Amino acid sequence: MSTTVANADTHEKTWGGGNEPLKASYGKMMMWFFIVSDALTFSGFLAAYGFSRFKFIDAWPIADEVFTHVPFLHGQELPMIYVAFMTFVLIMSSVTMVLAVDAGHHLNKAKVTLYMFLTIIGGLIFVGSQAWEWATFIKGDFGAVQTKGGNILQFVDTNGHRVALRDFVVAGEGERVQHERKNGIWFVSEGTLPTYTVEEVIAGLEKHENILVRNQILDEHGHKTVLTRAESLKQLKANGKRVVEGANLHVNEYGSPLFADFFFFITGFHGFHVFSGVVINIIIFFNVVLGTYERRKSYEMVEKVGLYWHFVDLVWVFVFTFFYLV
Repeated sequence: MSTTVANADTHEKTWGGGNEPLKASYGKMMMWFFIVSDALTFSGFLAAYGFSRFKFIDAWPIADEVFTHVPFLHGQELPMIYVAFMTFVLIMSSVTMVLAVDAGHHLNKAKVTLYMFLTIIGGLIFVGSQAWEWATFIKGDFGAVQTKGGNILQFVDTNGHRVALRDFVVAGEGERVQHERKNGIWFVSEGTLPTYTVEEVIAGLEKHENILVRNQILDEHGHKTVLTRAESLKQLKANGKRVVEGANLHVNEYGSPLFADFFFFITGFHGFHVFSGVVINIIIFFNVVLGTYERRKSYEMVEKVGLYWHFVDLVWVFVFTFFYLV
């Protein structure tokens, strides 16, 4: 049914959309509604991240120092290389999805099958890469000491290069029992114990005169502040609270714990979207193989899942910009 509206000039204007607004089917309209609502959710998360970073701008971790790892190339400093690879793979999977949709418009089952398969492979590579990046971030590489005020003290040599705790600290022979609810206060328990204690770090620092402490405060040039030898020992002895290895929702060896909180939450939320998209793509892929859409003479389901996949790719562009580039 169409609706007729008469204006003051008695000319009639008819909206020809009928029950298909914007000439889109019900399924595609619902997908667009979902995408808009989900975009608002991601916008809220990224806005919160932006406000938090602005508030702690002088102590925020530097992405080039955090994301330097590449699989099978352990120990080499390659900032942003693997993240760039992940981004390239996800964007290329969006290209193959476009080709799958176009092939569906031409009812070309063979090409739809091929391009859907390539899209699924790209999504799996991205999800696997993100899982590897999470594991690397959680494990850490250098270690640091958290102060009583919650700041992070890292260690560098006289040339300003990061030094890992294992390079100058020797673990003592004594063994501290991990505090658990069953052997202590019932409502308090500890996580995994660090490899070293603060006292062992202090002893190691005293024996290596070429190692200095730098804090997480950035100077006017955007570099972290390196303390003198005397200040390094004084700061560590006066304010050292516990050794931090890697990152989690409570501590972060690279800097502010808030950075790790946002990283795990936002990239994890996006990763869940990608994983969900891969699962949906697999279902659609098998329907294509079975000829379901060929019999319907319509590959609209491929187009609808394609809209979702392009949205996931677009969101990653913003996540990539906020976390890795800015």
